[in-house]
Amino acid sequence: MPVKAIHLSADAFAVCLTHALSTEKEEIMGLLIGEVSPEHVSYIAAVILLRRSCIQADRVEISPEQLSAASTQAENYGKMLQRPMRVVGWYHSHPHITVWPSHIDVRTQADYQLMDDDFIGLIFSIFNHDKNTKMNRVQVSCFQSTQLAMDSEWKRVEVQLHIDPSHYGMNDACIASLVDLPFILREEEEEAYSRATKTPDLDLLTCLHNGSVYTSSMMNIDESMYVPLLETMEQRLENRLEYLKQLQEKRKQLKSELKKYNVTDDAELIGLMV
Repeated sequence: MPVKAIHLSADAFAVCLTHALSTEKEEIMGLLIGEVSPEHVSYIAAVILLRRSCIQADRVEISPEQLSAASTQAENYGKMLQRPMRVVGWYHSHPHITVWPSHIDVRTQADYQLMDDDFIGLIFSIFNHDKNTKMNRVQVSCFQSTQLAMDSEWKRVEVQLHIDPSHYGMNDACIASLVDLPFILREEEEEAYSRATKTPDLDLLTCLHNGSVYTSSMMNIDESMYVPLLETMEQRLENRLEYLKQLQEKRKQLKSELKKYNVTDDAELIGLMV
């Protein structure tokens, strides 16, 4: 039975979009973590970013080892968020092209559904310039694959996507994924540079070029990833401290109001509030 709807938390959406916007030239990918109700409605609360072993402009792949490791990480996120969690789907980006899945995407989605009927796919179309607004447009598509007959071609089936707002700030699982992102990007650049330098009989000019490209890429990651991430963490800390201050003030007011009941102990105060 196909999935009826997807509820993507604003936290997970922010992580997916940040990951998608991290590179304009190649596609990125990751896994969606959440739970599926008996009514076949998916609730996605976290994201696992995947390091690309093969970086291409129009193709991404998930290895069996990554899927296995993701299952373990999903369990850890479940403990962190205090709810059952598993891998429920995948996402990838389409830089400069339409949001609709290619025939390869549809076939890949079909392969995942052979393992799990509720598995879904998300595509983020990014870096598409809107001629009317003069801005880059972001589009998101959620889909599954289906066959009208056993020997027919696989087709895309659109699934309703709802982005649920976050009321208490970004959850810890999504924060952990954001922190991992710059490290993953650096690992990809280091692996690409290592492959380039292992090529035999490189002339001096080529070596200098490879080194300059590697240095430029690393500096770009530092500037575009680490600085915004640090600012996000500082803002998160500031918001938490402000929220703590409000709670302390509220507690002080409650204790003041309950003095007439001769309540002075915190345990008694909590008992009355319950």
